[in-house]
Amino acid sequence: MNDMSETAGGATTHTLTVTDNATGQRLELPVRQGTEGPRVADIRRLYSDLGIFTYDPGFTATGSCESKITFIDGDEGVLLHRGYAIEELAEHSDFLEVCFLLLYGHLPDKAEKEDFEQTISMHTMVHEQMRTFFSGFRRDAHPMAIMVGVVGAMSAFYHDSTDIDDPYQRMVASHRLIAKIPTIAAMAYKYSIGQPFMYPRNELRYAENFLHMTFNVPCEDKPVSPVLARAMDRIFILHADHEQNASTSTVRLAGSSGANPFACIAAGIASLWGPAHGGANEAVLNMLREIGSKDRIPEFLKRARDRDDPFRLMGFGHRVYKNYDPRAAVLKKSTDSVLDELGVRNEPLLELALELERIAGEDEYFQQRKLFPNVDFYSGILLQAMGFPTSMFTVLFALARTVGWIAQWKEMIEDPVQKIGRPRQLYTGEARRPFVPLDER
Repeated sequence: MNDMSETAGGATTHTLTVTDNATGQRLELPVRQGTEGPRVADIRRLYSDLGIFTYDPGFTATGSCESKITFIDGDEGVLLHRGYAIEELAEHSDFLEVCFLLLYGHLPDKAEKEDFEQTISMHTMVHEQMRTFFSGFRRDAHPMAIMVGVVGAMSAFYHDSTDIDDPYQRMVASHRLIAKIPTIAAMAYKYSIGQPFMYPRNELRYAENFLHMTFNVPCEDKPVSPVLARAMDRIFILHADHEQNASTSTVRLAGSSGANPFACIAAGIASLWGPAHGGANEAVLNMLREIGSKDRIPEFLKRARDRDDPFRLMGFGHRVYKNYDPRAAVLKKSTDSVLDELGVRNEPLLELALELERIAGEDEYFQQRKLFPNVDFYSGILLQAMGFPTSMFTVLFALARTVGWIAQWKEMIEDPVQKIGRPRQLYTGEARRPFVPLDER
């Protein structure tokens, strides 16, 4: 590949000259510049003109789509939703306002916000027959298994919002998913502990309603703490979208085939279930249990520095953020307020986590490598303090991320250049060979 040369024309700022040394053929590829981020070479003509594919395991250097929703600068620790910094949204906004922003591209005015909140509230109940759907699962079924099954089954209950070519049906499906996911998540939790389901209440705000459905019982309906509700709302905001990660890419890939939105979101939930993606905060608590006590922290930090030791310090550093995770600073404030509200700072595992954060933060090895606590470190501590079992951690992640998946799916469906996803491969198997009859082998 040769140096870039100036060209004109919209977002295309340069061309990239590719030379096939085997044939001597040359190809000029347009290089596009987005609003933010690195330049992108448009390689769509590479195969048709030169007969060459690119090889990029994990697609870490490949842009699969054009998007206007979320931007991440991992080197600088920046996360923007529609141009707004995550820190400002978490401080000044609420989750449903962020949902509106992700879906429609702008912050709502007062009338739009009230109308959107009313619409979501009117969709929070699930079809009554879905209650019986839960009885088909074992009581010890993982809540994520239930989420995958029940969300996927929504297309069997809501036939009037599965036509992806109808803008109105797309909107209704989007609203239904955002509204019903908390209800389904709470039902999954209640089912696992043998308690009766709690109906949503229209007068409660989104996060408050979820906590009501999760922790209240019919015989004693207690008011939800405003501190816990605000912390839950912030968790939802901080996990609402994160660009083209594994689960979002799964939703887009499933949607590219024309699958209904409920099936696409179920696919995203299944992808998120993987421990390398949505299970990181659960891994943090498992790590803390392995460490066991404060006096063993130096031993485990020494192991974390040893490349030959399989132990990894979970909750520190991030694949995308090479600086401080901007979501972590916000969540740390919520963690402190929740611990004070609940009076659980003396809980051994939480004390251990805070001490690990302090010691690792003063360690030169981790400072030089910018291995700061990430959002998963704090969310694990926070969710445990609020009373959630670790099996529910990824469910809460899925609940929050649903709006991001929907916004990305909706953007893809409305993109005139979108087509069914079809990644290529580098085949390294056997070359063509003749079939050998059984009696000659």
